[in-house]
Amino acid sequence: MNFNEYPDREMLAISVANRIAGDLKTHLLGNSRATIAVAGGTSPGPIFDDLCAAELEWANVCVMASDERWVPEDSERSNARLIRDRLLTNRANAAEFLPFYMDGMDPEDAIEPLSDQVRARGNLTVALLGMGADMHTASLFPGEANLPAALAPDAPEVAVIRPDNQPEARITLTARVLDAAMAKHLVIFGEEKKNALHRALHLPPEEAPIQAVLSGCQVHWAM
Repeated sequence: MNFNEYPDREMLAISVANRIAGDLKTHLLGNSRATIAVAGGTSPGPIFDDLCAAELEWANVCVMASDERWVPEDSERSNARLIRDRLLTNRANAAEFLPFYMDGMDPEDAIEPLSDQVRARGNLTVALLGMGADMHTASLFPGEANLPAALAPDAPEVAVIRPDNQPEARITLTARVLDAAMAKHLVIFGEEKKNALHRALHLPPEEAPIQAVLSGCQVHWAM
């Protein structure tokens, strides 16, 4: 893990967008395709606003969420909606998007077809991750019933998590898929999350799921 500190959130967003664009460009020099998984929520939005204008071969890039609520894309709670509105625009409009929500299906029934689709894109080139104060990342929440299966080294590419305190199920990339990304960038803000990250360093992934993806990770922090 490498910890990068920034004077403000605007500088962080610019720097992380540039780093990710560089990761994708470098990969595409020797490969025909690149794949990036991105977090939802409020933190990545400004990064998307900068990244979408990057000059690279976006037509050869597949974008997917790190996790998704089991809601249609027109829902305000949809990560796909955020990604389409703020990342898949400008030059990045040419990128392929792999949505996780499948209309008319239960999330458990979608595990196999979604895992097949994720596997077909190969290992992630980049993972842009966030972390909660509870040390979760993607939808890998501590204490959830299906967390051990999602942390397992032989887990499928995606797993279903059903948080007790939330109204819908979630589909998440599993820990092994996120950890295998060639470049991992974790973005966190504020003292609370900085302290949570330091606690996570001394806990097992079952208690601090972010621990499962910290090896070789670039952490980006601003107040």
